[in-house]
Amino acid sequence: MGLSDVADLTATEARRLIARRQLSPVELADACIARVEAVNHAVNAIVASDFDQLRDAARAAEVLVMEGRTLGPLHGLPVAIKDMNDVAGLPTTYGSEIFADNVPDHDDALVAAVRSAGGLILGKTNVPEWSAGANTRNRVYGVTANPYDVARSCAGSSGGSAVALATGMAPLATGSDLGGSLRNPAAFCGVVGFRPTPGVVPGPKREMALLPMSTDGPMARTPEDAGLLLSVLARPDLHDPWSPAAGSLSPQLPLVDLASLKFAYSEDFGFAPTENIVRSTLRDRIDRLSACLGPLDEGAPDCSDADRIFAVLRAVGFLGQHRERQELFPEKVGPNVYANIKEGLSFSAKDVAEALALQGRYFRSWTDFFETVDILLCPAVTISPRPWHELYPTQINDRPTQSYYHWLGLAYATTIAGFPSASIPCGRDSAGLPFGLQVVGRRHDDARVLAVARELVAVFASDSVMHLPSPDLEALRRAPPLSHADGFRDL
Repeated sequence: MGLSDVADLTATEARRLIARRQLSPVELADACIARVEAVNHAVNAIVASDFDQLRDAARAAEVLVMEGRTLGPLHGLPVAIKDMNDVAGLPTTYGSEIFADNVPDHDDALVAAVRSAGGLILGKTNVPEWSAGANTRNRVYGVTANPYDVARSCAGSSGGSAVALATGMAPLATGSDLGGSLRNPAAFCGVVGFRPTPGVVPGPKREMALLPMSTDGPMARTPEDAGLLLSVLARPDLHDPWSPAAGSLSPQLPLVDLASLKFAYSEDFGFAPTENIVRSTLRDRIDRLSACLGPLDEGAPDCSDADRIFAVLRAVGFLGQHRERQELFPEKVGPNVYANIKEGLSFSAKDVAEALALQGRYFRSWTDFFETVDILLCPAVTISPRPWHELYPTQINDRPTQSYYHWLGLAYATTIAGFPSASIPCGRDSAGLPFGLQVVGRRHDDARVLAVARELVAVFASDSVMHLPSPDLEALRRAPPLSHADGFRDL
């Protein structure tokens, strides 16, 4: 098996081959390193690494295999870590100039869980500053480009992770999600991003502990692989008030029958400013899928208050986390973070109280909707990928957006409700760029959402339109360094 073939293995298949001694962890690590060295210059996904340490860890993993030891679920699998989580000895910058020289001396809890399951740390992946905004750009490491068109955005904030997966640099990656940061880049880059129910993957360092808007989660090339990583990331943690006191998820997803489930679909949840190309692509996919699904109707929960709820609660979160930094280092805080701090200062206690009350009604509306619907399908993102020089879309269908995050409405609609959702690759749109289908299920039904995603992807694989080809790796190998592009580090 050649290096290129090894790098393109799914995590599930690579783990199976490792257990059977048909694939060496060293061989897999070398293949991933070779892929990073071949194409990372063109996309800038991996921004910090220690490949000597990775090879040492791979050799140690191989020894355990040969000794017949009990192996963890991620044994020997390289995992890319979003630059929001601490990895001992590698920089954690959060995409912020304030932390450009920050090198932690220990792993945080998420990374420790990956290592304890046998995972090998490949390196850190690029993010927007403090994961604010869905275009992966910062002044520390520059921009990360879409592997299907390096002039276009890979979205974000887990953009580096999505690109690393799409180009075969790693079989698994971590991400986090507030307004779609797992799902948006997955959609733009043709991979899988899963936002779990709050508390399933604990956030022991989340500063706004009782406001579970943001959560870590898995990214992968298949739903099975996302489920494998989720089984490791999902663990009790008393430092997160939303984490269960006990319990775990199986690495194997349950069996589901698409024809036995009741589906709904929506182009825009009734409020999101969705581009016409996205609407037409969804309609085409629904037509192609309808024969494989159970009852399918157009509809969605009442989301009329989504923009107001998200605007207030997001701003409050950024105000609580970043106001002091903005006051101490105003020249090192970027425009998206500053916009949220400014917006947060404009809201009164009355505004916050009303937003929290609206969120309660919003959650119950979603709960009522899912009493008669098993799965809701919609686009993952409101637009087709645009040039990365655009900090955020100011117009959609010739109408102005309300803020730098308003175009993320299809993602934050589920965030507000706290319902699990996955973005899965579903072919290309009419512009030839990846299209992500969002699969939403009931709260705490995380495993079934991924199981439905798995069955849908199996349907896509046999359809020439819904199947997504890989990026052109040869073109990326030949491409000039992205760092030479005008505006590479501009915001």
